[in-house]
Amino acid sequence: MNRLVYGALRTTLPALLFSLSACTTLGPDFETPETDIETQWLERDNQTLQTDEAVNSEWWKLFNDPVLDALVQQAYQQNLSLQIAGLRILEARAQLGIAIGNQYPQLQEAAGSLSRVDLSENAPNYSTAANEDYWTANAGFNASWELDFWGQFRRGVESASANLGTQIASYDNALVLLTADVASVYIQIRTLEEQLTVARSNIETQEKGYQLAEIKFRAGDTSGLDPAQALTQLRNTQAQVPTLQGQLRQALHALSILLGMPPRDLGALLGEGNIPNAPKEIAIGAPAELLRRRPDIRQAELQAAAQNAQVGIAETALYPRFSLLGSIGYTTSDTNQSDMSDIFKTDSFGYSFGPSFSWPILNYGRLRNNVRTQDARLEESIINYQNTVLEAAREVEDGLAGFIGAKSAAGYLGDSVKSAQHAVDLSMIQYREGATDFQRVLDSQQSLLAQQDQYTAAKGNIVLNLVSTYKALGGGWQIREGKEYVLEARQQKMRERTDWSGLLPGEPLPEDLPAAPGKQPLFNKPDW
Repeated sequence: MNRLVYGALRTTLPALLFSLSACTTLGPDFETPETDIETQWLERDNQTLQTDEAVNSEWWKLFNDPVLDALVQQAYQQNLSLQIAGLRILEARAQLGIAIGNQYPQLQEAAGSLSRVDLSENAPNYSTAANEDYWTANAGFNASWELDFWGQFRRGVESASANLGTQIASYDNALVLLTADVASVYIQIRTLEEQLTVARSNIETQEKGYQLAEIKFRAGDTSGLDPAQALTQLRNTQAQVPTLQGQLRQALHALSILLGMPPRDLGALLGEGNIPNAPKEIAIGAPAELLRRRPDIRQAELQAAAQNAQVGIAETALYPRFSLLGSIGYTTSDTNQSDMSDIFKTDSFGYSFGPSFSWPILNYGRLRNNVRTQDARLEESIINYQNTVLEAAREVEDGLAGFIGAKSAAGYLGDSVKSAQHAVDLSMIQYREGATDFQRVLDSQQSLLAQQDQYTAAKGNIVLNLVSTYKALGGGWQIREGKEYVLEARQQKMRERTDWSGLLPGEPLPEDLPAAPGKQPLFNKPDW
């Protein structure tokens, strides 16, 4: 019997190898879609911007604020949303392993059974010569291998590989957003702190004006209107303090969540500080660099690559599927001359082996319409990629325009604050000497508060728009290079639950499993 099995293998193995060598891969091969992007930024003539220098990947360090540097690092280590993005990479790696496994025999199983049979005497064609009740047992091995004749499984690996790259790009994009959010919230906190300082300073000034008006009223030099108006303005300014404090607490709560902790007092962590100053020169590079640097653009491209492979997978369903089926094992019973102990004897041995094919020829257009569906989705993903590129360019231009505008406005507002302060000082002196009425004092104090508040907001907007620019340029994700996507403590919990067999530490992909889109080899290594 073993010679028969050997002979069957000798006959079918060359045919198998020939079939594999003749395999083709259906569907289009992915090519990066063309994009419409300018060669220069609209604000290129601004002397602050340097278009011939690459963007600093750790752009927040340009603000020279150690507190901000520490916050970014802490968020990178502790942010929960980022950790979820890291776990999705591990999930995609495992899914890629499944896709690779489909290239090998899909069914490989050891099987066995033990049955007690008792025939019904009323069954059709019943014969008294038949054994009415007996035991039967079998043990063996079954295998089934659907050949990747049209590239269905190779396209599946290609799609899963692109999906892995998509998840890595998604992680990088989450890191870009995280660093920008941390910087933005931190700037908002410093701006609110300065606005509180401005409000409290104006409260002191207005209290002095109210006291002066009260003194002149008691002396009979003026009517009760002056102290009443002074008190009204004082209370309005005082009312701004709890509003600003509430906004500050909300910003601190948001920062706590970004740092991966419940809302808490961050006073010890933040200390005292000012609104960060923007650097004198900003390196923004060229628009074309967005295609390589922005993770969401890479993500959109890889999503298109993954969908491209789905078109080929759908096309393979239109053609016949070829498989190799095999079964080998032992069967016995306690009937006739047999005995249950004979199961592993030579006479109990049997096998079956051979090719098969299936072809869904009457599918009423379902398969072709599925190809059309996948192709339409491919075109959608291509347009999404092109739109992502356009949106990226718009976000950079918006950030630059906002930064330049806020910087110019802050210059004017700085001069306005000086003039408003001088007006308050003069109006107080003139009112004290009786050279003007109290309305001048009220107007000048109100103008000072408004100008100081606008100036503080403008200083914050300068940096906020610069942060938006850096986010739009795609900087920040580079800090994860050479590091794992999942924290070691969380990895250890996962190891205790599941055997990850080397996938968990975040090691780079083997050379034959590119994360970027591209034509897959005929076979990938199993259980990678």
